[in-house]
Amino acid sequence: MTAGKADPARDAEQPEPLRSGFLAAPGEDVWGTGERGTKTLDLVLQHATTCLGGLGALVHRHDSAAGRLRLVAASGLARESAEAWADLPDQQDAAPAHAVRRGAFVAIAGDSLGIGAAGTAAIPLPGADGPAGVLSVLTAGPGEPDEAQRSLMRALAGWAGSRLGDGPGTSLGPGPMAGAERSVRMGELTAALAEAVTSRDVVRAVAEFVLAPFGADGLIFQLLEGDRLRVAGAAGYPQQFLNLVDGMPLSAHAQIHDMVRTRTPLFIESRAEIARRYPTLGHLNDSSPKEAWAFLPMMASGRVIGLCVVSFSEPRSFNDEERTLLTALSGLVGQSLERARLYDVEHARAQELQRGLLPRTLPRLPAACAAARYLPAGRGEEVGGDWYDLIPLSADRVAMVIGDVMGHGITEAATMGRLRTAVRTLADLEMSPDELFSRLNDLVSDLGEDFYATCLYAVFDPVARTCSYALAGHPPPVVVHPDGTVHSPDVAPDPPLGAAKLPFETHRLHLPDESLLVLCTDGLVESVTRDADEGLAQLRQMLSPATSDAACFEAADEDDDVRRLEELCDMVVSALLPDHEQTNDDAGLLIVHTRCADARDVASCSLPDDPRAAGQARDYIRKQLDAWGLDELTLTTELLASELIGNVVRHAKGPIHLRLLRSRSLTCEVYDGSLTTPRIRHASYTDEGGRGLQLVAALSRRWGARYLHDGKCIWTEQDLPLTASGET
Repeated sequence: MTAGKADPARDAEQPEPLRSGFLAAPGEDVWGTGERGTKTLDLVLQHATTCLGGLGALVHRHDSAAGRLRLVAASGLARESAEAWADLPDQQDAAPAHAVRRGAFVAIAGDSLGIGAAGTAAIPLPGADGPAGVLSVLTAGPGEPDEAQRSLMRALAGWAGSRLGDGPGTSLGPGPMAGAERSVRMGELTAALAEAVTSRDVVRAVAEFVLAPFGADGLIFQLLEGDRLRVAGAAGYPQQFLNLVDGMPLSAHAQIHDMVRTRTPLFIESRAEIARRYPTLGHLNDSSPKEAWAFLPMMASGRVIGLCVVSFSEPRSFNDEERTLLTALSGLVGQSLERARLYDVEHARAQELQRGLLPRTLPRLPAACAAARYLPAGRGEEVGGDWYDLIPLSADRVAMVIGDVMGHGITEAATMGRLRTAVRTLADLEMSPDELFSRLNDLVSDLGEDFYATCLYAVFDPVARTCSYALAGHPPPVVVHPDGTVHSPDVAPDPPLGAAKLPFETHRLHLPDESLLVLCTDGLVESVTRDADEGLAQLRQMLSPATSDAACFEAADEDDDVRRLEELCDMVVSALLPDHEQTNDDAGLLIVHTRCADARDVASCSLPDDPRAAGQARDYIRKQLDAWGLDELTLTTELLASELIGNVVRHAKGPIHLRLLRSRSLTCEVYDGSLTTPRIRHASYTDEGGRGLQLVAALSRRWGARYLHDGKCIWTEQDLPLTASGET
C-alpha cells in the first residue's frame, strides 16, 4: 500500500480496523479463562488470518442454551463491520452459524460483511458437549481454502478449544485420539512460533511440538542460498552427517531440485524406496542414521526458501491426514523461519555495530590492567547503550570510564559510540572530570530532549596515588584494598548527562598500591527483585571473600594479572546475574587493577624564574639519568627541557618545576604558573626563532599540555633504550 497524506473525511468513512480487539468491557474476561484465554484468542486470530491470507478473523462463543453465537474477539475488521455479527442465532444464514449446525468446516462464498472479502471460512471450536464456539476467517482470494489450509484451521480450532477449557482431553497415548492430539500440538506449535524470535527458536519449537506426535526423532532445516542448501538448524542428527549435507548443490540431485521447483512434498517410507526411486541419493542414504523421511518445501512470500526434513528411525507409512498436516506445517514454519532469518541478519548487524563501538581489547598500561564484560539485556534481542573504556594519559595516568545511554536499540548504540568517541577526545585534552562532564553534558543535551546518559569518569594518578572521579547519575565505584577491605564512597551523584545543570563535582580517593577499582552500570546491580543500593551491597559482599587472599593481587606477569581479572569478572557476573536471560537491562562491568609508581622512579626539582633555569635543569637531568642508567637519553632530554623552560622564561611565568618519570618511557615535565596554550607555529626562513616546539615534536614520541588549577604542565615522552626497558 502506498502511503499518502492523511484524509480526515476518508478516515471517518473507513474506521480503523480492530487489531486483536475484544468486544467486551475493559478488564472483562471474555471467555472465563483469564489471561490464558485472552492470549489464546489473540494467537488464534493472528494465525488463522495468516494461514488463509485473510482480511480478518472472528471468534464467537456458542451459547447452546440460548441457541446463539456471541462475538467475543475480532481482528483486521472495522468495529462496525464486526458488530454486524455480534449476536447470531444458530439458524442464521451466516458461515459461523452454518459451522455450528454442521459441526464441521464450512466455506461460503460472498462478501457477507461488506469488506471486499471473497468468502468466509468457519470451523467450530470443539467443546465437551458440542461446539464451544466458532473461528471464522474472511478470505481474500477466489476459491475455497485448500486441504493444507483446512488442516491448519482444524489444528488451530482444536488447540483453541483445548486451551479455552471446554475441549476434549489430549492424551498422547495411541488410539483414536492420536489424530486429534496431533492437531492440538500443531496449534501449540503456532503459539510457540508466534513467540519465536531467532532461527534457533523456530527449530526448538518444531522439535518440541512436532517430532513426538508423529513419532519422529530427526529434523533438519535447509535454506536455499543460490543453488545450494545450507543447514540452518537440526535435531537428532550427528554433526558428521550435517557436515555432509551442508551446502548440497541442487543441480547434483534432480529429484530434490524438482521437489523445490514444483513445491511438492516428498514422503519416503524406507531405505529400500529411496534406493529404488532415487539412486543418485545413495551416498546420503548410506550415511543417514534414519529409515524414513518427509521432505517438505518451506514457503514464504510465495517462494520456496528451503526444505524441512522430518525423519524417523524406523520405516513407516504416511496416511493422508499425516501428509496433510506435515504439508501444512511446512508452510507455517517457512513463514516463521523467514521472519526469524530477517531478525538474525539484523541482529547480527546490530551486534557487529555494538562490538565495533566497544574496545576490542583493553590496553595494558604501566599503572593499570583491566578486564570488562558487556551483557545485552535478556537474550540479546537488542543492542544497548552501555560502554566502558580505559584511556592512557600523560605521566602514566589512566582514565577510566563507564556509561549507560538510557534505552535499547540501534539509536542508543550509535549514541553510545558518539559519547565514547567524545570522551576519548576530551580525555586527550587532559581535562578534569568535572570539566569533561560539562562538555559531555552539552553534547548529550544537543542530541534532543529524549536523550540521557549516566556516566562515571575517573583519572588515576600513580605518582600522587589518587583517583579523581565524577558521577553523572551513575553508581559509585567500588574500591578493593590489597588487604581485602571493600568499600564504596558515600557521595551523591550529579544528575544524568542531558538533564544536569552545571557545575559537576569532582571527588577524590586515596588508593594504596595494588588496589582494585570496580565500575559497573545499573543493569548489573539493579533488577526487579532488588534496588541499586541492595545490588551494590551484594557486589561488595561478593568481592570481599573473592579478593581477601593476597595472592589475588600478586600476579607473575601481565598475562597472569589479566587472567585473574577475567576470572573475577566472571565471578561477579555469575553472582549478580545468575539468570541473565531474565534481565531487562544491559549490564556493563569494568575491573581495573591499579599500580602506584615507585618513588625511586620519580625525580623532581624547583627552578628559578630566570634564564639560569635551563642550565640548572640540564645539570639535574644529567645526574638523574646517569643514576637511572639512561645516559643514551641525556642529550635529547637536556635539549627538550631547555626548549620548554626557555618558553616559560620568555612567554609565561613561574614558579617553574621540573619532574622526570621513569616507566616504560621517560617522561619529562615542566610546570609553570601560566594558563597560556603553547602552539606550534610555522616559522619562515628568515625568522630567528619560533622553531622550539617543532624541535620538541621531532625529538619526542609524543608531547602535550595539561592544565592545573594554578598553571599548566608541558610534557614529553621518549622511548627507553632496549637495554633499559628489559628487551633484548
